[in-house]
Amino acid sequence: MSPIDESKVRRWDQHGREHVVRVRRTGVQRTLQCGTCGWRRRAQFLPWLKAEEHLAEAHQATVDPAGAEPSR
Repeated sequence: MSPIDESKVRRWDQHGREHVVRVRRTGVQRTLQCGTCGWRRRAQFLPWLKAEEHLAEAHQATVDPAGAEPSR
């Protein structure tokens, strides 16, 4: 059995609400799951980018917790 790793992509919307997509890795496959709406997707390539896209499109959550505002 291969090890399981988990990371998170966090973004905030314009109302200050936090939205999180968990990225779980099992072997080469990654599973994305949104904690806000339950959206799920499997991704082998660019899972963090796909998580960011979901947060921006579904929840308008684009503010990066690292303090970098997205360019408009």
